[in-house]
Amino acid sequence: MALDDFNPLEIQHKDIFHQYFLQDPPQTSELTFTNLFMWRHHYRPMWSEINNCLLIILNPGGASPFGLQPIGSGNKKEALHILVKKLESLTHDLKICRVSENFVETYVDQDHYNSIFDRDNSDYVYRAEDLTKLSGRKYHKKKNHLNRFLKNYRFEYRDLDLDLVECFLEMQEKWCQLKECLDKPDLFSEDYAVHEALTHFEELDYRGGAILIESNVEAFSLGESLNSNTAVVHIEKANPDIPGLYNAINQLFCSNAWAHMEYINREQDLGLEGLRKAKESYHPHHMANKYTLIPQKKYADVRIWER
Repeated sequence: MALDDFNPLEIQHKDIFHQYFLQDPPQTSELTFTNLFMWRHHYRPMWSEINNCLLIILNPGGASPFGLQPIGSGNKKEALHILVKKLESLTHDLKICRVSENFVETYVDQDHYNSIFDRDNSDYVYRAEDLTKLSGRKYHKKKNHLNRFLKNYRFEYRDLDLDLVECFLEMQEKWCQLKECLDKPDLFSEDYAVHEALTHFEELDYRGGAILIESNVEAFSLGESLNSNTAVVHIEKANPDIPGLYNAINQLFCSNAWAHMEYINREQDLGLEGLRKAKESYHPHHMANKYTLIPQKKYADVRIWER
């Protein structure tokens, strides 16, 4: 099976993806067009429509290609088998990654695939009300940090619009200089992703919010609807020299953009100890668990699903 029927992801494909995500609402943070598009230079996504399913393969530089779970109204069990066969033309390391728990339980034949829990890429999901109100003893420290910021700084919260895009880009550049992004491949890739999102603001379906102090953007966040009751926050940046600023942008962005949602997905911790501690400190309501699917060898050699 060749990959000549797969297309590199471009901005003009947004409506196609949007229709599939409406048919089959995603539960995990990877499965939005904005996320796939903004990270496309790192993950180099390719996609194809087969039997009413959207198949996606990511081909990151320096790592093995992998598939994402099939999306759509078609036969997802069959689509999964086809996706594995498509991957064979790219790699011997066959795997489907970031697969939702619901997909594993509903569509994966455990006799044919090994399902490996991926804690590092599982998403943290919070009640929107918890992040906006910070009520109760467990949020006491967070509320104190927020109140200290509110008391000590005169600021303005603004929604992202075209007038602010350049200011967001300037703040991202300063943040990257502070964090030495050029010397850190992961941060450099993220910087590129933020730039892609911001420079395509008018074309992508996400919202942003910023905290301005003395007319300078000192914190910003970007997110979008993941499904009917959940928003996902893709990016959150703040000046680390301003105490309580991260708490403030978290609370204000959720209050202004996502208070109507039941849940807010704040993505994964990537196995980074500091990031895990920070995400756990906000007391997630639940985790959107993800798995890696590896075809059992005896099954990977079977070609009955080839078209």
